[in-house]
Amino acid sequence: MPTDNRYTGIPSDKINKLDDEFHFSPSTFETVDYAIFDYMNDTLGLRCRTNKGWKKAPVIWVASERSYQMKNSKEYRDDEGMVVLPVITIERSSVVKDLNTRGAFYGNQFPIQSQPEKGGSLTIARRIKQDKTSNFANATANRKYNDKVGPKFVRKATKKVVYEYISIPPIVYVDITYSITLRTEYQQQMNDLIQPFITRPGTINSFMIERDGHRYETFVQGDYSLNNNITDMTTEERRFETKVDLKVLGYLIGEGENQETPMFSIRENAVQVSIPREHVVWGDPISVSGDGMTDRQNTAVDGKYRE
Repeated sequence: MPTDNRYTGIPSDKINKLDDEFHFSPSTFETVDYAIFDYMNDTLGLRCRTNKGWKKAPVIWVASERSYQMKNSKEYRDDEGMVVLPVITIERSSVVKDLNTRGAFYGNQFPIQSQPEKGGSLTIARRIKQDKTSNFANATANRKYNDKVGPKFVRKATKKVVYEYISIPPIVYVDITYSITLRTEYQQQMNDLIQPFITRPGTINSFMIERDGHRYETFVQGDYSLNNNITDMTTEERRFETKVDLKVLGYLIGEGENQETPMFSIRENAVQVSIPREHVVWGDPISVSGDGMTDRQNTAVDGKYRE
């Protein structure tokens, strides 16, 4: 995932200030792929007995080119180019956009139609804009006390609070299925690798995976497909194979590299609406009571407009 700001559309100075409070990494297919790979490689960390002792089974993502794997992952193959068993492979087998699993709230989001160049339709966070809120509070106090407000003046809570709203594009939910294939040379190795899949989630078949601040619920499908060639009396190498399907309830934010609009947007709310008064040609009558009056006292005594 790129670490620069091209996904956000927000200036670098603002990104640095907001990084401590908000997370800006979008959820993409690669995010879910990394999450499932990290779970298999780090969280589970399946091990089994080999002729070199109790060792961790390597996890390989099979989507990369075979020639690239042979050149850059030579430790997974022998001198003849064959994969050294045991090994665990991961493949993204299907993606389904199921509208029945989108949820009540997120399912009613509308796409960005008005002002698409500004991006963002779902507000995920907000914070007070301190400088502008302070300016409104100072202006109100100065008008009320005729600019006699000093540095030690204790101001009351203001109703004119300026917020910064962080918004993102609509969240789209997808069901992603990953095929986990366990390949071993002996039955004992297969027993060591497959048992954590059954016992680790406990009495349920679900667990959570994480990546870049995003969390996805994952379900282990109950059917474990077992395959072997032990009944084959030919000279083919003995092989045990088990296939486990994991269904991830993932979600996508934005269009990835193809998105031309900002991935995130920062907006500020309006705290005051001012409508200018219309003036007649010959001017309005001046009819205001007294001098040095407060806002409540500064009203027209005869009900007419004040200057």
